[in-house]
Amino acid sequence: MSLRSVTAAVGAACSALVLLLAVPGSASAATGQFRYTYTTAEGYEAVGFLNNPASGTCITLSPSAAEPGAASRAPRNLTDATATVFLDADCEGGISYTLPPGAGASGRLLLRSVVFS
Repeated sequence: MSLRSVTAAVGAACSALVLLLAVPGSASAATGQFRYTYTTAEGYEAVGFLNNPASGTCITLSPSAAEPGAASRAPRNLTDATATVFLDADCEGGISYTLPPGAGASGRLLLRSVVFS
């Protein structure tokens, strides 16, 4: 094997490693749907949902609520990630509840924001 062949092989291996490290991982989003109930400005019950929500990013739920600052309720985590819900917007005000994949909570659990692991 010549020095030129070895150099080419090492160069190709290094290039492959760089490409492998540059490709983002698949863990950037939770797979599935997160559902919650809220009351519309007209007073009707409605269901909101997040499809394949981003992981590690706080999501403030923004349905049209009957009163400003009104909370959503009854979350259902149908994703493959753990959902941590908060009573306040921007994932503040302390953790309200943690929902593992496939879990849900009653209508007594209020939330305004969520983050997925």
